[in-house]
Amino acid sequence: MERYLVLEDGTVFAGKAFGFEGQTTGEVVFTTGMTGYQEAVTDQSFANQILVFTNPLIGNYGVNLDDYESLMPNCCGVVCREVARVSDSWRKQGTFDDFLKQMQIPGICHIDTRALTKKLREHGTMKGCLVDSVHDMAHTLDQLRATVLNDRVVEQVSTTKPYPNPGEKRNVVLVDYGLKHSILRELSKRDCNTIVLPSSATAQDILNLKPDGVMLSNGPGDPKDVLHAVEMVKEVQKHLPLFGICLGHQIFALANGADTYKMKFGHRGFNHPVREIATGRINFTSQNHGYAVDPATVDKDELIITHREINDGTVEGLRHKRYKAFSVQFHPDAAPGPHDAVDLFDDFMHMIDQRKEEENA
Repeated sequence: MERYLVLEDGTVFAGKAFGFEGQTTGEVVFTTGMTGYQEAVTDQSFANQILVFTNPLIGNYGVNLDDYESLMPNCCGVVCREVARVSDSWRKQGTFDDFLKQMQIPGICHIDTRALTKKLREHGTMKGCLVDSVHDMAHTLDQLRATVLNDRVVEQVSTTKPYPNPGEKRNVVLVDYGLKHSILRELSKRDCNTIVLPSSATAQDILNLKPDGVMLSNGPGDPKDVLHAVEMVKEVQKHLPLFGICLGHQIFALANGADTYKMKFGHRGFNHPVREIATGRINFTSQNHGYAVDPATVDKDELIITHREINDGTVEGLRHKRYKAFSVQFHPDAAPGPHDAVDLFDDFMHMIDQRKEEENA
């Protein structure tokens, strides 16, 4: 069956339908990862977005329960050059096509993803829709251009109730703005007793639990749409060690006087080189964000820029000068991607232990 990707500038890409039978609208973005398609689609940071895979073939090793980054993904659609006709892996529990049908996510293949990616790089991300007919193109474009994408997307993907991820060592509160399971996995490896709170959590909600530290998760959208979280961080960082990832990094920056901006086409993939400024060490990182911290607005009396993206100089890490608090724009949990920076979780554990020692001294 034919399917079409229509962009808001009027460009139409004709291809073949796969996945769920239905129409969808979202922001069209691309990822450069060569594997990890299941982790990408189930990453809540792709909520309300149509995801373009630049790798020419996806689906070749199927899907499995281990690689879910969320159980109810909010990715709007999938675009690729080709879907594997046969998938095979010792871990395989199903096909990518059946997975998309189960998750009610439409897909389109057999289109020129290289031309599409070039367009997105030149003109920036834009709204698009997947439709099964373009007979009334004028009406389709009018509807697409009139569509206002949800700006309360964090509420859409966050848990609504607290829940535990039990462990026996440090007590950590993890605020869910669209968290990936890989963050929970890294905390579990360190035997943390984790309590996940909804995105609406206040400073008092967190302090009442008397945790040893607080993590701010990744998530979709504009950090300025969750200003209540900014107010929460302003208070919590004074009392507890704090570690922010991705959207959590941007919230941490806003809480300390910096500004954020929407990028032209963002960073999505897991081949992004990042330099740790203090050591010169280069890490290849997993990233998924369309907003970034404006370096010109970082208050040098409050924050230190710890990491920079090599290709475009994006601020990739911040550390507070007075409080035990830091953040990174990339994903040290890296699912999928290289684990070059996974030791940042150990840095957070050390920060927690150091605070305990100071209190007991």
